[in-house]
Amino acid sequence: MAKPLGVQLYTVRDQVKVDRDEVLRRIADIGYGAVEAYDPTDDPKGFRRTADELGLTVPSTHAYALLSQEPDAVLDAIATVGADLVIIPGGIPEEDFTTRDGLDRTADLLNGLAEHAGRYGMRLGYHNHWWEIEPKIDGVHAIEALAELLAPGVFLEIDTYWAAVGGADVPALLGRLGDRVLALHVKDGPGVKGQAHTALGEGVMPVPDFLAAAPGALRIVELDNCDTDIYEALAKSHAYLTELERA
Repeated sequence: MAKPLGVQLYTVRDQVKVDRDEVLRRIADIGYGAVEAYDPTDDPKGFRRTADELGLTVPSTHAYALLSQEPDAVLDAIATVGADLVIIPGGIPEEDFTTRDGLDRTADLLNGLAEHAGRYGMRLGYHNHWWEIEPKIDGVHAIEALAELLAPGVFLEIDTYWAAVGGADVPALLGRLGDRVLALHVKDGPGVKGQAHTALGEGVMPVPDFLAAAPGALRIVELDNCDTDIYEALAKSHAYLTELERA
């Protein structure tokens, strides 16, 4: 059975602040079957209740809070939300991805958090931006060098757009990382830092090539910012991905 297409709710963060339940309803109405939370500590019981009512699964969540709050409290909230995959989406100094010592520190941090998450039956992962791609450590992208230092159960959520902007041949990168990659962030746009993203299929990203390189990974749409109506962009992205799956 194919995994449902998801939306990272950071895409609609401004709308969530106004009416979270209405946002979830509109995402479900578009046809998405999953959402990825960005702050699971914000009313986890209410979030889960609404997601269940709408038939939305919550396979994964971002968890910046693990870097600053008591881990058990955060993981208890994630257990209530129901996610099995817990992702650190940044918050580690960018310069730590430019040296071997920095990568060692990062791996120690992630491995420790992964051990803690494992006691809850969860897996911990890391989500990239461009700054984990641009630096090369011993001839490979920093994210690849980091992967070699991570415990076997720690996974990666590869943001395909930022990996491309950072200079990676994304399909080749995904091929080398292999089973480490459990989720993809899929977005489109001009491929330039600081410029707005677009609906999938309306930018320069070779999205079909990215998806083909990691066929078993979760597909999660995320648009960091967008100049058009965000719900229209999400609807177009859903239609684009659905058509790709049918092809």
